Order: sequence, then C-alpha cells, then structure tokens
Amino acid sequence: MTGTLARLTLCLTLAAAVAGCGVGTLKVTNIQTGRSLNSDNSVGTLGTTFKPSDTIYVAVLTDGTGRATIGARFSHLGRVVSEPEKKVSYKGAAATEFHLDYAGGIPAGEYDIEVFFEGQSAGMRKVTVEP
Repeated sequence: MTGTLARLTLCLTLAAAVAGCGVGTLKVTNIQTGRSLNSDNSVGTLGTTFKPSDTIYVAVLTDGTGRATIGARFSHLGRVVSEPEKKVSYKGAAATEFHLDYAGGIPAGEYDIEVFFEGQSAGMRKVTVEP
C-alpha cells in the first residue's frame, strides 16, 4: 500500500506542476497592427503605415483556454526599442494589446514587430512610419 500511495502522491504532484505552468489549449491565431483599438483590445483600424504622431498598436489574438506569457519586440534599424510582455489567462477568444508611441513622435523608418508566445516566436509584422 505504501508504494501505491507514493506513486499516487508523485502523480498528483506532477499533475499540479504541469497545471501550474499551463499553456493548456491557448494558441496565437493572428497578429494585427493598426492605429486604434476596439474595446476587446483587437485592432480597430488595421494598417501598416503610420505617422510619427500615431500610436502603433499590436493585438495578439488567441483562442483556447490557459495561461501564457505573450510578448512583443519592437525593433527599428536593428535595435530593440521596446520589449513589453504580459502574463495572461484566458478562456476562449481574446486579444492582448501592445503599443509603441513616443512623446515627441515615433522616428520615421521601418519597424519589425516580433510576437512571442511562451518565449517562442509566434510571428512577425513589418510597419513603416512615414515623415
């Protein structure tokens, strides 16, 4: 009986550890860029061309149930200018918002936006800020 109890305890401990890490069924379904957000954090006005006075919004759309860390890396001329991340927990379709803006305006040029899901690249978008 002690061996059975020890195996049961080990199984329950492992199950709790896996549940604590839990991505579950959560997965990235789309990456949007644009100038505005809807109330659900999806992008309201899709676009890839911006003015320096705009805010660049990125919405990472997910579906499924679980917890994860989602991040966005904004790079300009090969240099990372912002790298926010958020820990999320969702049941069903959801959107996680990130944005880039500067008080004096976003410098003109091309920007790469790479999205990460649990530390792994989930996709990249290119946007342009025109003077």
